[in-house]
Amino acid sequence: MHPQKLEGNPAQPVIRRLNALRPLSEHGAVLLQQAIQEGLHRAGPGEDLVIEGEAVDSVRIILSGWLCRYKTLEDGRRQIVNFILPGDTCDAHLYLLSVMDYSIGTLTSVSYAEIKRSLFEKLVANDRSLAEAFWCETLVSGATQREWTVSIGRRVALERVAHLLCEIQERLHQVGLVDDGSCAFPVTQIDLADATGLSVVHVNRTLQELRNSRLIVLRDRMLTINDLSALQDLALFSPDYLRTKRRG
Repeated sequence: MHPQKLEGNPAQPVIRRLNALRPLSEHGAVLLQQAIQEGLHRAGPGEDLVIEGEAVDSVRIILSGWLCRYKTLEDGRRQIVNFILPGDTCDAHLYLLSVMDYSIGTLTSVSYAEIKRSLFEKLVANDRSLAEAFWCETLVSGATQREWTVSIGRRVALERVAHLLCEIQERLHQVGLVDDGSCAFPVTQIDLADATGLSVVHVNRTLQELRNSRLIVLRDRMLTINDLSALQDLALFSPDYLRTKRRG
């Protein structure tokens, strides 16, 4: 794949995302925007940005579009282990590993910034707020992974799907991509099945149950949550794991 350069300055989702985790200094925000401008790229849907087993020497920051982290068994079965949304970093410190232990694939067209390791290390060394924000994002990513493990291990199908919908909307809300309870939702039922460990038939029935309960509307690649509090109660969802609070 040979990504093409983008025009403009689309760094706002990233700044909002990191500010939600740890307020950035003005200096740090300027440095980050400059680095993003220098490394803008684009990829189409159904492409792999990174393949399991590859070496990584840069940090990729998503500006628009949806991706997923996934692993594939030898017989071709796929497990999505997380969704990557606008403003997210594809794991800021992965370059410390010798090779990737999972793949990153696009679900939609995406724009992203690729920052080489040497430049990224200069950024976090020169501004403490950037260093803290990226580490907080890494911590939240780990907390999210633990929550997905709980979902697959203990939540029943209805709770599992409802929890994922609550999580996605909370994450999009942090970067200003929720409007009156509605947000983009471009994932397919196959994607949802691969993310929740359910069959496609079971996902379809579960979504239908949520629709019939008038908790959600899912139409034309848009998700509307009609009663967020009720959906959170059903899912046993608390957004605390998606946030960070400074001690003291």
